[in-house]
Amino acid sequence: MDTIRFPFYARAALTLIALVLTCLILSVASNIFIPLVSGLLISILLYPINKFFEEKLHLGRTISPILSVFLFITLLFSFVYFLALQLIGFSSDFPMLRKRFLQMIDGLQQWLHYKLHINNYQQTDYLNKSMTGIFGALGHSISNLFVSVTGILFLTIFVLIFSYFMLYYRKLLKKFVLFLFRAEHQVKVSEVLMETKSMIYSYVFGLLIEMVLVSIVNCTMFLIMGIQYALLLGVMAAVLNIIPYLGIYTSIIITTLVTLANSNTNLALEAGGGLFIVHLLDSNILFPRIIGRRVKMNPFITILAVIVGDFLWGVPGMFLFIPVTGIIKMICERVEGLEAWGLLIGVEEVEKKPGKKIELKDLKER
Repeated sequence: MDTIRFPFYARAALTLIALVLTCLILSVASNIFIPLVSGLLISILLYPINKFFEEKLHLGRTISPILSVFLFITLLFSFVYFLALQLIGFSSDFPMLRKRFLQMIDGLQQWLHYKLHINNYQQTDYLNKSMTGIFGALGHSISNLFVSVTGILFLTIFVLIFSYFMLYYRKLLKKFVLFLFRAEHQVKVSEVLMETKSMIYSYVFGLLIEMVLVSIVNCTMFLIMGIQYALLLGVMAAVLNIIPYLGIYTSIIITTLVTLANSNTNLALEAGGGLFIVHLLDSNILFPRIIGRRVKMNPFITILAVIVGDFLWGVPGMFLFIPVTGIIKMICERVEGLEAWGLLIGVEEVEKKPGKKIELKDLKER
């Protein structure tokens, strides 16, 4: 059947309209898509365990997903319980931290008065105005804290429910996707589904392994340095490290400030520098070897995905849009007419061999 070829300006306009409508739908229906995508990622992560329960232990299609989700809940609550214990110990030292911060502020005021000739009255007046706005925003945030916590609990419940049903109806969902396409395309669609599942599993499971290893390295480094709250800061930095390019700098700032509040400046700078060195080792050694080359995106698209995810879905979007963009890249690479988008998202890989000139034909083949 002959296909209609639109001119470039018409195709560009239609593509832009499609992108705008997609972003609008994702933003308006975020309460639906966030648990769905999260449930999809968790179900793919739990699929090998569910398959073991179902095929090796012969527990059946109903019991196996329940046990898989229950195992995930147990691990999740164990992690949350560990963080809660560390936060309780951290909160008991709040008076000492407050005193230390006041001393630091007093020293800063004296430095400003000596260097910039801004007297204490002007500094106090500016600080009071700033604190009024901060406390107003803080009071508004506290008033919405209960609503936020309730929303997170309900979101978690729906994510777990969706994970169970996606494990239970996985064969039905696969048939549904296949029957959306004509028979001659179903083989290619099946290959894309299998590679997508493998890519998501590799990405999510690799992130968990990476987070555990980075947590161990961070906590060991902080304990050797003698930093207070070493376990809390080490685990927090490893969790924030999941957010590409942005999380590491956030963790460095938090770790430096907390260490500065209960120790000296040199130790605070050493803690921040140590985190940065661990991040360099992780991004150049651990990340490529653990997660592999399945989610191969250039830094520009990765940062853009994080920003767009935060804009559309908030903090969950910063985590979810990385594998979502990886799925889009994989689909674009295999659908005729979308190869350019897959090339834009991916990484340019041109390996020069000694004594051989790379021609344009070779680049196209790659």
